[in-house]
Amino acid sequence: MKIRATVALTALAAVSALAGCATVSGWFGRSAPAAKPAELSPIAAPAKTRVLWQGNIGAAGKSVLFPALAGNTVWAAAGNGQVGAFSAANGGGEARFSVGQGITSGVAANNALVVVGTPRGELLALDRAGKTLWQAQAPGGLLAPPVIEGDRVIVRVGDGAVHAFDVASGKRVWVYQRSAPSLTVRNFAPVVVHRGTVYAGFPGGRLVALTAANGGLLWDSVVALPKGATELERVADLTSPPVVDETRACAAAFQGRVACFDATRGTAIWARDLSSFSGMGADARNLYVTDDKSAVSALDKSTGGSVWKQDKLFGRGLTRPLAMGRYVIVGDYQGYVHLLSREDGSFVGRVATDGSAIGAAPVALDLTSFLVQTRNGGLYAIALE
Repeated sequence: MKIRATVALTALAAVSALAGCATVSGWFGRSAPAAKPAELSPIAAPAKTRVLWQGNIGAAGKSVLFPALAGNTVWAAAGNGQVGAFSAANGGGEARFSVGQGITSGVAANNALVVVGTPRGELLALDRAGKTLWQAQAPGGLLAPPVIEGDRVIVRVGDGAVHAFDVASGKRVWVYQRSAPSLTVRNFAPVVVHRGTVYAGFPGGRLVALTAANGGLLWDSVVALPKGATELERVADLTSPPVVDETRACAAAFQGRVACFDATRGTAIWARDLSSFSGMGADARNLYVTDDKSAVSALDKSTGGSVWKQDKLFGRGLTRPLAMGRYVIVGDYQGYVHLLSREDGSFVGRVATDGSAIGAAPVALDLTSFLVQTRNGGLYAIALE
């Protein structure tokens, strides 16, 4: 496992250099890219935005730590084991505690439970005051944030396996694992659970649907087939969470394609060549994809046809997009939040945070506000006006 992870990081460094994007630290920590990133131009008439509140939880270290919204509370974690709860309305501190060891996965939370993962593959479940309720072992490092779904805690581990644990006891209920190619990309993509089905991406360009209750395989479909003369060229991993609605499950592969499938049967609807590491967001009409050169493309959700492309953020290490109202929102390696027009991709706003990278996608707080967490641990709740 350690050998595979090391090789994967080396492979991604080479891929990144060839693509003119970031170094390994750039991909995983959103530090300064190797290639010169695009300069930011002034926006003539920026949209009105307002920082509702800001706080700090502590630095993420080498991980990409995802904050979570549970009811009216934002939960966030730091690489050193600190966990904090903040009022989504005003940022007021509601709780802060340490789990006593490093955190690599970000947070999952509901009204009673907070769950984090460690580099040793330990899943820790705590109450809202920080008391440990149970801990469980999931072989492989926990990089992706867990998902709490009904009576299950479901998490994707470092080797690509998906584990489900009983939410009350921490007992492992089921595990699903596929064989992995010799080269894989280290990534932080969580699973997505929708209407009792778990959708998870795997190395080798596969998207699977599992029954949340027992892990039974519903379907297994190909997003992108590995191709090329070398193992490095054949890396085609799903490194971001899928996007799922009532009828479609869509996913993007690094060095591969973006594809949509029937959410129930797994039959292909459309696919097109587009390489993405960070992933995509969606609204009722479109998918919004950040590609491996930090261009953002809007694709028609029904056909995959191009709607627009914004390529003037080249090399800025963009996050997965968040679609909110009239805007498509991404963060970058310098801590800027960029607002693009949903209609044509033009720049309509920009917000500076603390200057450190934004690695995780923005999180919607309600219909008009969202949250970003920076590498240095800054939490910024931003309202659209």
